[in-house]
Amino acid sequence: MRRRDILTASLLLPLVVAHPGTAASPPVAQEATPFDGNSVRNLAKDLAAKAYVPPVRTLPDAIAHLTYDQYRQIRFDAPHALWRGMGLPFEVQFFHRGFLYEDRVDLFEVVDGRARQIVYNADMFQFGPLPRPTGDLGFSGFRIHAPIARPDYFDEICVFQGASYFRAVAKNQGYGLSARGLSIKTGDSDGEEFPVFKTFWLERPAPGTNAVVVHALLDSKSAAGAFRFTIRPGDTTIFDVEMVLYPRADIPHPGFATATSMFYFDASDRVGIDDYRRAVHDSDGLSIATGRGEQLWRPLRNPSTLQLSAFQDPGPRGFGLMQRKRRFDDFEDLEAHYEKRPSLWVEPIGETGEGDVHLVELPTSVEINDNIVAFWRPKQAIKAKSEYGFTYRLHWCGELALNADLAQIVGTRAGLAPKDRRLFVLDAVGGGRLKALPPDAKPTLQITADHGTIGNPVAEPNPETGGWRLSFELAPDDAKAVELRGQLMNGDTPLSEVWIYRWTA
Repeated sequence: MRRRDILTASLLLPLVVAHPGTAASPPVAQEATPFDGNSVRNLAKDLAAKAYVPPVRTLPDAIAHLTYDQYRQIRFDAPHALWRGMGLPFEVQFFHRGFLYEDRVDLFEVVDGRARQIVYNADMFQFGPLPRPTGDLGFSGFRIHAPIARPDYFDEICVFQGASYFRAVAKNQGYGLSARGLSIKTGDSDGEEFPVFKTFWLERPAPGTNAVVVHALLDSKSAAGAFRFTIRPGDTTIFDVEMVLYPRADIPHPGFATATSMFYFDASDRVGIDDYRRAVHDSDGLSIATGRGEQLWRPLRNPSTLQLSAFQDPGPRGFGLMQRKRRFDDFEDLEAHYEKRPSLWVEPIGETGEGDVHLVELPTSVEINDNIVAFWRPKQAIKAKSEYGFTYRLHWCGELALNADLAQIVGTRAGLAPKDRRLFVLDAVGGGRLKALPPDAKPTLQITADHGTIGNPVAEPNPETGGWRLSFELAPDDAKAVELRGQLMNGDTPLSEVWIYRWTA
């Protein structure tokens, strides 16, 4: 199974426009149970004390064996949307089970401290030429709509579907990378464990509010967990995430605040790729604001072999997979519009303690595979029968200026140089210090490598960008991999963020 399949199948479903109108609200169970801020946490703690039970995946044959194109024909009937016609700023549509989405997800609406289950009914969906199923098949997930582009149209702003995956967009963006509630053993040779969100509670929003609250119960072989998402859509869509994890077993390789993306090629890395486009990626780099006050930029690669990187930090101020290229001519793709894909910035709330920001880069030969993963792994062990909490904020955004004083590296290019060396060319733009340089200043590129030899470092103004062009040559000698680190400096004063890069043979 490809990660990309999980993320794109629902995205490509034909959409029925959500707009205020006559409601045919989904049926809600009459029996209600009390619900408060501790309800999901208590459920997760109790669940973790019991043996793991895999999700319900039984489906009728007509639904269980759908092809991708057949699954796309199942469309939610928008008049059945939750909260439709109630004058509220949000609506919710549901996804049917089938194709890759076998897991049943239970959904509840929370009103005035009482939770009632949202009951599945086949009449909520249009099946086209497919036979209409009978029985209570349940849902596989949901999407939330809200008017962020214009007040009279409810745009799709986020989706929860597939394992613990969810994704969101800001105003005028299209879906790209995804987040995950929890990742376990990502990049491990013995296989990855995929926790799932098995139950959601949707709090009915108040009229005029700008936020909606979603609770989720996570379960897996190794742990159970409680999540609370406060979602605020807009020019930047914000998720405030409160997570409490209850491990069933020791988890030596966890990943928190996980982002999953795709990088196929760009100017720095397109060996063997014959494609009319200039670049193809949902994200082009990993950005880290370290607890030491540095700002790091690590351009992504599509490597020939699995690459694992860990950036040790006493407590990052933030990290994320970013899409810095924002012009159509950066990609030249009229269908995918990669320039409109969101960046995802993770901002820890409170102290995280020591740990590592991990980056996993997997080789891929096609753009439909998500091959990039980034997450936070705390230094402290995640032990069985314990409780671990992490609170963070997700920014689904476009541009993100972390430090206005420092220029950003917006372009990384590489090519052959004489004598089997590699020529690297970088572009640094923006930054208050760079713009304030006196005319007689002579900034330099400080570049180091852990193997091989660096030659001909050059820093010169680039009148086309209003920034500076940086270049150097690398002679890797016999090294199979070289770690590079560079920064534009004016004496001892940094003018740009720190560029880091792993060259592999």
